Amino acid sequence: MLDNEIKQQLQSIFARLQSKYVLDATIPVIHESRDEFIDFLSDVAASSGNIECRISEGTQLAFSLLKDGKITGIRFRGIPNGHEFTSLILAILNSDGQGKNIPDEALIDSVKALKGKINLTTYVSLTCTNCPDIVQSLNIMALYNDNISHEMVDGALYQDEANALNIQAVPSVFADGQLLHVGRSNFGELLEKLHTHYGSEVQANQTEIKPYDVIVVGGGPTGTSAAIYSARKGLKIAVLAERTGGQVNDTVGIENLISVPYITGAQLANQLKTHAQRYSIDLLEHRRVEKITIEDNEKIVWISTGERYTASSIIVATGASWRKLNVPGESEHIGRGVAFCPHCDGPFYKGKHVAVVGGGNSGIEAAIDLSGICSKVTVLEFADQLRADTVLQNNAKSRDNIEIIVSAQTTEVIGNGEKVTGIRVKDRKTGTENVIDLDGIFVQIGLMANSGVVKDIVNTNRMGEIEIDAHCRTNRQGIYAAGDVTNIPYKQIVISMGEGAKAALSAFEDRIRGI
Repeated sequence: MLDNEIKQQLQSIFARLQSKYVLDATIPVIHESRDEFIDFLSDVAASSGNIECRISEGTQLAFSLLKDGKITGIRFRGIPNGHEFTSLILAILNSDGQGKNIPDEALIDSVKALKGKINLTTYVSLTCTNCPDIVQSLNIMALYNDNISHEMVDGALYQDEANALNIQAVPSVFADGQLLHVGRSNFGELLEKLHTHYGSEVQANQTEIKPYDVIVVGGGPTGTSAAIYSARKGLKIAVLAERTGGQVNDTVGIENLISVPYITGAQLANQLKTHAQRYSIDLLEHRRVEKITIEDNEKIVWISTGERYTASSIIVATGASWRKLNVPGESEHIGRGVAFCPHCDGPFYKGKHVAVVGGGNSGIEAAIDLSGICSKVTVLEFADQLRADTVLQNNAKSRDNIEIIVSAQTTEVIGNGEKVTGIRVKDRKTGTENVIDLDGIFVQIGLMANSGVVKDIVNTNRMGEIEIDAHCRTNRQGIYAAGDVTNIPYKQIVISMGEGAKAALSAFEDRIRGI
């Protein structure tokens, strides 16, 4: 099933395995994917003398990963090819203590602190680019806590089961039968949700306050730039980030980063991390900053998992995130008809009618993408005209199944608690409202500044952006801000990188001047 090039790559990847692994599989006597499943596992096992494939008859097409004869807690129900092929490879490498995605010691301790037996199930689509992050994160948690088990389920292969659970978006994570999470996420957010759901024991290292010269909050292009410039000055630096690369990870292609004609978001995020690791920077990923307090000019950064860090200078580079509609019915139906990623969740609406809220570039691009899948796409734009580039508008208008409505204010998401059934829209010119019957809503209305952790201690404008001067200084001494979270015009990667460098240089200049 695997081509020769992939087989050779696997041989190289698994060449340094130390332990013995078994792909312990079951398969029904009659199953349409039986031969494909057996060939897939056999090819993976053949790539290393330390991997064995064991197949027996069963009721489900699935396999568990065993290490030296012991259960790891990792199980795949389906054939993890497509984007999930990497999840299988990393499951084996991580079990062997290898892989760049293994969390730091503090996060591992936090995983071990979770209480009780925890059974996790993630329903995925093999074409989903967000699903592997969830699967890989939960697999790691299973490896470091013997009370956690995690199973990946291919929703297409087990469609009846997915329908019974009313799954309309992936990834969908269930914790002991209860829906825990839907959509993109990261290790830190999932860990936080598990702590909330199951509870945890307080770890001794969580009570320690760890000191630094400069703390950078945010690991995107801005934060990475700020960290590198600070480290080059010989300062002790920590970067606290939910994920290195930030929103860049969600960008398919970048063509305006000067001197780099084309690069994917994932590639740029990886290069940012690689560059930062060349310096003495503590890159602490999967951290959600809960608040920042000030005591005697020292800034204390509080992490949601209980860790605390302190520094005399803070650089806020938290960027921006997708805006929500904030109308009745939206939050109740996220993952059940309300979605934000047309690429990942679009296939769930094949042959159905959906709305795209937002007439900018992202909205019209989403509409064009969805028009090839859905029976009808209705674009709802608040303004009196579309804001997307002309070439995109012309493309959308040329498609018979795209309907465009301007001066349209979304006032309510309508559903039955299980799925979206319609959207209520107000005509801003006449004031009349009507309900459009449909099956799904994709929200594409831009970004908002992630300034919540400092909004009470620094000045922000009406848009929530942190107000800075020409040197990236805020109104609070020792707190700097840079990039998309600030009031600078033009939210661009190349500009954010420069702003990050500027913030670091300003912080260093103030430091040597004793300010």
